[in-house]
Amino acid sequence: METLDVAAARRLAVAKAGLLSPERTGLPRRAAGRGRRARTAAHAVIRRFGYLQLDTVAVCGARSHALVLMSRLDGFQPALAEDLLQPGEPLFEYWGHEVSWIPMELYPTFAFRRREYRVDPWYGDVVGQHQKEADALLRRVADEGPLRTGDLGGPGDGFWGSSHAKRLVQALWSRGELAVCERRGFQRAWDLAERVLPDEVRHREVRRDEAIGRLLELALAGHGWATRGTLAATWRLKVGAHAVDDILGELVGAGRVVPCSVVTAGRRTPGWIRPADLELAAGLAAARPRPDRGLLLSPFDPLVWDRSRVQLLFGFEQVLEIFTPAAKRRWGYYCLPLLAGDRLVGRVDLGVDRRGGRLEVRSRHFEADRPSAADRHAMTSALVRHAGALGIDPPTG
Repeated sequence: METLDVAAARRLAVAKAGLLSPERTGLPRRAAGRGRRARTAAHAVIRRFGYLQLDTVAVCGARSHALVLMSRLDGFQPALAEDLLQPGEPLFEYWGHEVSWIPMELYPTFAFRRREYRVDPWYGDVVGQHQKEADALLRRVADEGPLRTGDLGGPGDGFWGSSHAKRLVQALWSRGELAVCERRGFQRAWDLAERVLPDEVRHREVRRDEAIGRLLELALAGHGWATRGTLAATWRLKVGAHAVDDILGELVGAGRVVPCSVVTAGRRTPGWIRPADLELAAGLAAARPRPDRGLLLSPFDPLVWDRSRVQLLFGFEQVLEIFTPAAKRRWGYYCLPLLAGDRLVGRVDLGVDRRGGRLEVRSRHFEADRPSAADRHAMTSALVRHAGALGIDPPTG
């Protein structure tokens, strides 16, 4: 059993998340403009994790998928994140960590999930219960082209104006019969899968155990070190712990991963790591972090969505209070964690004054009761950076 101290595991996590200098992360650092170079840089970040989680909330001026790219790519324009999924782009939309944009080459890997979702995990056998309507919907898309949810009909349109129709579209997508060809204003356009997905990926399938192995390896590529629970949760794998252990055991036998415990305060937390990342961690332990520059992270960022992991590695309580009544919130509605070097040193809840063209700070909190000058500078620089990406003025004071 290999071991890492918590500082090395934390530094490795930040590096693999693409949040250190390019020579440490292996990812590009700039993505100015909206041309092919910026798109290619965004695709490189997505490939590192294997997914870019989507979310609708844009209260801080950008949605989560834009925030993930903005925090890693200097000059990245949030508007570009809204139209990354287009015909001809090497991405598809499907269930990854949650609803995500995923590199096209991984489409065959998710064949097991499309089979599992023949019966929708949320709505049940909605296709089987409405087979005539499903067939009619597929014919309509074939004849008329891409269909948006808003095109299904309105009140008084019988089935097509009901929630059943929207569930039917979603179920056909989960099964792989429909695909999302693009989003406009964050609204999805659905088309036949054969018109969206290249034949070379649509006609290939990876068997289930091999697919899960690939996804576990990919999760490690984004995390550096991770527990079994984190690895399974990365892809929302509905398999038992023993099944995950068996597949990880096969990867160990192939020399692709090794067991590794993180040691903190005398306590060992068992997990897994790739051999190359174990070597990288040793080099990073002596690397100097960058405390002089702050970055704001999405609350759904791959570095922080796992609350137990972020508590272990950073000693940071990651809380999302969107669904908490305002009077009971401790931090704020949609707080963005503040990263300084390899530490999470605070959080900030933001809004945008569109009329005044200025970023608003609704609340800010530091982890330390008496934050250092470096931490305060990190907060200021992160707010200036965020406002600059949005094309508005930073907050005053």
